[in-house]
Amino acid sequence: MDQYKAIPKGYLTVGEVAKKMDVTVRTLQHYDREGLLAPSAMSPGGRRLYTNKDIVKLHQILSLKHLGFSLDDIKNRIIRLDTPAEIADALSEQAAAVRHKIESLSESLRELEALREEVLQMQSVNFQKYADIIVNLQMKNNLYWLIKHFDDQTLDHIRSHFDKDSGKAFMDTFLQLQEEAIRLQNAGISAKSDEGQKFAKIYWDMITEFTGGDTRMLSKLMELGQFEGTDQKWKEKQRQANHYVEQALDFYFSQLGMDPFQEEMA
Repeated sequence: MDQYKAIPKGYLTVGEVAKKMDVTVRTLQHYDREGLLAPSAMSPGGRRLYTNKDIVKLHQILSLKHLGFSLDDIKNRIIRLDTPAEIADALSEQAAAVRHKIESLSESLRELEALREEVLQMQSVNFQKYADIIVNLQMKNNLYWLIKHFDDQTLDHIRSHFDKDSGKAFMDTFLQLQEEAIRLQNAGISAKSDEGQKFAKIYWDMITEFTGGDTRMLSKLMELGQFEGTDQKWKEKQRQANHYVEQALDFYFSQLGMDPFQEEMA
């Protein structure tokens, strides 16, 4: 039969080229369909036939592909460049893309390792919490580990009231106010002073934003430094901040003639 006739001298079959260049026949067929590497000839039986020149071109394609260039880039841009400067510019662009990919993969690795630690510390499987942790890791929120301590009611409340941007803005405000409470305390500024009460109002406004008027959520914020297994440095910092915050809010509420924590218990 024609397909088994001897191959002309100087030509290789698709199978021989695939074996020589350590690629699959399907890959060579794909490159042909894409117009990237057409065979130099066809046998009478319809077999693809390649020359050494084709193998050199295939080597170039595989080398560029190894550097991360897409087949479309190789076909429509790279092989059309004429000067060393143009080639150098294309390589620089690809190097930048590779660096970006490395950074992205490094960040993904960091998130995977952090999530793994959280999964091991949690007492039960909870994919909703896993998703919340991942979102907070993507937001570069270093307090992502707090999520495992919240109950479902609190997390449902947070999901319904905050998106990525507003959630990050709230946490930034919370941390800034905790730092401010410690600063005021260390500076010896009385919680009952004008400055202390100005702080109390700002802090209470933040809590009102968090709770959305739901007084049942008040205790959740006050528990942030009390979770078992949390970092001792974090615990101590929250203890210091909460000492001043409680004094400032107690006086603030007494001036207003209200006790929201009593309302929470009612």
